[in-house]
Amino acid sequence: MSKDIWHIVYIETNRRMIAGCMFLILILSVGYASALNEPDNYHLVLDTVKVGQLPAGWRVSATNPAGPLAQWAVGVDASTTKPENILSIVRIEDASTSVFNLNWTKQFVFQNGDMSVRMRANSGKEDQGGGIIWRVQDENNYYVARYNPLESNFRLYYVEDGQRNTLASAEHLTSKTGAWVQLRIRHQGQHIQGWFNNTFAWEVNDTHLPKAGGIGLWSKADASSSFADLEVHGMALKSAGKIANE
Repeated sequence: MSKDIWHIVYIETNRRMIAGCMFLILILSVGYASALNEPDNYHLVLDTVKVGQLPAGWRVSATNPAGPLAQWAVGVDASTTKPENILSIVRIEDASTSVFNLNWTKQFVFQNGDMSVRMRANSGKEDQGGGIIWRVQDENNYYVARYNPLESNFRLYYVEDGQRNTLASAEHLTSKTGAWVQLRIRHQGQHIQGWFNNTFAWEVNDTHLPKAGGIGLWSKADASSSFADLEVHGMALKSAGKIANE
């Protein structure tokens, strides 16, 4: 074979290799752009948190407190075949009927998307159960979806300036004290939907709290509850930075 033919073969081989590399780079670039455009997801991982402590970046506070804040801590749920860490209210000193116990973070900020959690009502004479909060501006302004086994209902509220206002309610949802239930909400713009144990419960439009805010967990009065598998999909911002006075 002549030198000219070898030269042509060499050039053609290099041309195909360059074209292949450019195509691969294009595919990777498209995939990278698609990954960037996917909504943020957040899963509160408790297995790496030491027993007796709180997840990093989470704070305990209350709406309308009349005494010391409730004590929250990560513990081990040994009632399952595979023990897992859960986040619980372990002590309540202020059981006044107007107090809402909060454990929340603003390091992960939510505006539109889905949010779900498993919740277990452990005890409470005045109230039982609890739920999730989102678009949290501070201790006195947020949305909350909660389940109360004493009342057998799953309700949606907005809390504004410390006052709780009912937006929607699903009744006759029975569950035993000590049983795990799943609560889920979807909030898109003004439209809010809720599910109880994967069954659609309610939907409503509301404009009271339009801004993105923190996420967290909630109970009322003397309701001692446990939480696990908090997941958020479609957060507005992720890792918003350290919380002041943490």
